[in-house]
Amino acid sequence: MLHWADYVKFFVALAVIVNPVSALPLFVSMTANNSTAEKRQIARMASVSVAVVLVLAAFLGQPILTLFGITIASFKVGGAILILLMAISMMHAAPNRSKQTPEEALEARNKESIAVVPLAIPLLAGPGAISTTIVYATERASLPHLGLIVLCCLLVAAVAWVALRLATPVSTWLGETGVNVATRLMGLLLAAVAVEMFTSGLLVLLPGLK
Repeated sequence: MLHWADYVKFFVALAVIVNPVSALPLFVSMTANNSTAEKRQIARMASVSVAVVLVLAAFLGQPILTLFGITIASFKVGGAILILLMAISMMHAAPNRSKQTPEEALEARNKESIAVVPLAIPLLAGPGAISTTIVYATERASLPHLGLIVLCCLLVAAVAWVALRLATPVSTWLGETGVNVATRLMGLLLAAVAVEMFTSGLLVLLPGLK
């Protein structure tokens, strides 16, 4: 198992990548015509979908990488680049196309249920969250380690559920400026996580850099 601080770091990094705060305005606009009960159901379904996707990533990440002959170090470098691009986008408070394209957002407005797609996938549990989960899950090959990773994933899904349940009052209280400020701060934290992940993967691929 890793040190407890590493699991805290994973939880924080995953929560920042999932970033339910940035999804609040979209959730409010997409559910404007839904009743309170329907909004609660959408929030619950979205958080459950996030939990399922992240837990599956934790369990199936290593077999998938092995199937395609991808080393953990290479996946770390590739995942870090993706996460860094997301962080830069967040620091500019701009929508990230790796999570959702404008075409997908337009299509989502015409769907009856937006809980699973695009709210849970790929807006919340997108490529960055999935790759981060796989990287941390493959750090140790032990059941207790995997159990703690799954616990962190479930906690992040619970945070997303609480944020979506409180979407209307929180987005009203924060306003667009508040959401942008929070997104920029989380982008800064995410950039640091990406650099650390990139460095650890690069040191394995290029041991001469040590």
